[in-house]
Amino acid sequence: MSDEVDLARVLLGLARDDEFAARSLLPVAGVSDSILGFHAQQAVEKSLKAALARRGIEYPHSHDLDGFVELCKENALDLPEELDGVDRLSEFAVRVRYGMAEAALDRDQALCWAARAVEWAEVIVGAEQESAESPGAAAEPVDE
Repeated sequence: MSDEVDLARVLLGLARDDEFAARSLLPVAGVSDSILGFHAQQAVEKSLKAALARRGIEYPHSHDLDGFVELCKENALDLPEELDGVDRLSEFAVRVRYGMAEAALDRDQALCWAARAVEWAEVIVGAEQESAESPGAAAEPVDE
């Protein structure tokens, strides 16, 4: 298994964890927008990085979702329309999380972005893994 596949799988697992955390925290009273926004942002960021890693594309060590979206587009990784505007979560990675800025969070939209980013990355990481594993492998014999 290649390093790209290993890294992509790790990042996708972490993205799933962050999406699950955001979804689980939504109904909990007292959970701030900064916490929910952080986990949604991280789910998206790690999903984008997983797709880039799977393709062997180097990416910067940053939290700039707009930059990752552009890098995906430049490398023929077409994002679903549902992720339009996702860069608005970038502020939640550091600035809002550490009290350096304030930002309003549409919690439902943030969760939609997180879930859709994970679904999209699962297709890229999984589909490309399947085709890489056995492009010309013979089918399993069927007992009759």
